Amino acid sequence: MNHNEQPSKLKVISFDKEQNKMVELEQKLETFADIGGLEEVKKKVKLDFILPIQSPEVFKAYGKELSGGLLFYGPPGCGKTFLARAIAGEIHAHFLHLDLPSILSKWSGEAEQNLHEFFEDARRKTPCVLFIDELDAVGGNRQAMNSHHERTLVNQLLMELDGTKSNNEGMYVIGATNTPWYLDPALRRPGRFNSLIFLPPPNLDGRKEILSIKTDGKPQEDLQLDLIAKYTEHFSGADLEYVIKDAIDLAIAKAFETGEIQPLTNQDLLTSMKKRQPTTLDWFATAKNYAVFSDANHEYRDVLDYISVHNLLKG
Repeated sequence: MNHNEQPSKLKVISFDKEQNKMVELEQKLETFADIGGLEEVKKKVKLDFILPIQSPEVFKAYGKELSGGLLFYGPPGCGKTFLARAIAGEIHAHFLHLDLPSILSKWSGEAEQNLHEFFEDARRKTPCVLFIDELDAVGGNRQAMNSHHERTLVNQLLMELDGTKSNNEGMYVIGATNTPWYLDPALRRPGRFNSLIFLPPPNLDGRKEILSIKTDGKPQEDLQLDLIAKYTEHFSGADLEYVIKDAIDLAIAKAFETGEIQPLTNQDLLTSMKKRQPTTLDWFATAKNYAVFSDANHEYRDVLDYISVHNLLKG
């Protein structure tokens, strides 16, 4: 695939457990233009990751080149996968999503072989973005592991990332985790996951966009999504999806009571919203402890900044 081409579809490759093989699907092409908010995150990703791919000669003039991958971290449900897909769209690359259950096995050596085969498939489909979600499940700290089987899987991952026996050119690796403090330190060495990027909960504009997308096409009255967005600060994208889901359930219940399709109302959204608290708060409480007491290199400074700016965890 030529990087100058302008494809209209994103090729997504994942493991189909029923067919027991990799399958390729075409899905809607997503780019940074489809992501509401996260402007500082997008700016950092462009400088650290996308521009070195698109304009390598500029970086080589300064003695720099792309080396290693991105590591997204933050509360669950805040768009790590969506951002990785958008990066694939930005650089016109295939998108391979490593599905951990598809490679794990109770048999010794099989998980390592499955992981190797997945990387080999990625090398055959370059340029590609290889996205490893829940990286801590396959790249946890070996010192905390009791099982030799778990440690050898981490070793295999490190070998694949280094490309010691294969050519990784054109394969761009992005990892995501909710708990970066549990990762094996070797994963953060140069040439592996160099760039650690914090993905916070969506801001006001991001929340409005998510609410708009999730209510689009539903029977509805004039919804005041600005108001709902205002009072759902710190809600993750997944939290907002549940708010909409619960509100739709209320509308459906009224439809069965009246025998007619009922529109989704502001009251439905407000009732649903009041029943929920942002799930991100528990994550921030845990992350704050690591940022304050176990962060010698100040890698989680962004977490503390978010907590300070938004006046979280007081009392």
